[in-house]
Amino acid sequence: MARQKCLLIINPISGTASKRGVAAKCMRRLGKEGIDVEVLYTEGPGDASRFAAEAARKEYLGVIAAGGDGTVNEIASSLRGTATALGIIPMGSGNGLARHLGLTTDIHEALDVIAKRHILACDSCEADSIPFFCTFGLGFDAAVSDKFSRSRQRGLINYLRSALEEYIKFQPDEYEIDADGHVFRLKAFIVAACNASQYGNNVFIAPMASIRDGLLDITIIHAGTPLTRARAGVELVTGLIKNNMIIQTLRVRKATIRRCAPGIAHIDGEPIQLGKEIKVSCHHGDLLIFTTGDKKPFRPLITPFQYLNREIRTRLRLIFR
Repeated sequence: MARQKCLLIINPISGTASKRGVAAKCMRRLGKEGIDVEVLYTEGPGDASRFAAEAARKEYLGVIAAGGDGTVNEIASSLRGTATALGIIPMGSGNGLARHLGLTTDIHEALDVIAKRHILACDSCEADSIPFFCTFGLGFDAAVSDKFSRSRQRGLINYLRSALEEYIKFQPDEYEIDADGHVFRLKAFIVAACNASQYGNNVFIAPMASIRDGLLDITIIHAGTPLTRARAGVELVTGLIKNNMIIQTLRVRKATIRRCAPGIAHIDGEPIQLGKEIKVSCHHGDLLIFTTGDKKPFRPLITPFQYLNREIRTRLRLIFR
């Protein structure tokens, strides 16, 4: 069997995890499976997109992202509609798409997934023609992403600090959502269009979302009160959002979201300025991804506990390895 080739793109400044030794481990593990690995490091925005596009042009088996959701987004954007698959070594702050796919932060486990060459055709999405693969959001989550992006510190603790500081002062906004011809007018704390089930760090904004069904899950957290919004936050972690009266989910192929004024949004956790009217859509099966296989059905409480348990075991394994 002829040897195949993958490109490993490392973002040296993403997240808090050290990138030391990643290239050597990747070349050693995949080399045993007949896959040669080329390694490139990003130095700024756009590098990952450019590197990935060139690898796809050369018909590489895959492009592996060693970084966070921003790096994954850049690479995946260049791989849509090609025969080159996306691989992920999760090394960011949230790792939303990687966690949805069942990947842990253990590099050895991530490389095992790629080595097995289990590749599935998955969906990609767009917000005003800008690709996203995990979540797009307006409202509170966008404000938190903007605040966190301006912080010099990374990691979950600093993200939670940004969220708390923003929560104290944030005010819900008015929206009109035209979802497959059905129009909803509402005041909301968050409007999130989701391809995958979570933002990252096991916060399940759309627990039932699938990246293979050709549909967006639009999760609306209505204005509510500070108390009901706090309860909604707890239920995003437990996966019990169906039980919350201020949370509504629409499952659609496309939608138009209108708000009172242009402002901040986030695309896969990265803040961006967008206009008053935003068109979101899902594109079925146009991105190949190395995966662990079809996901098991989400079960409230049980699935989040399993994710947390796996996370703890992974961290302990990394400490004592």
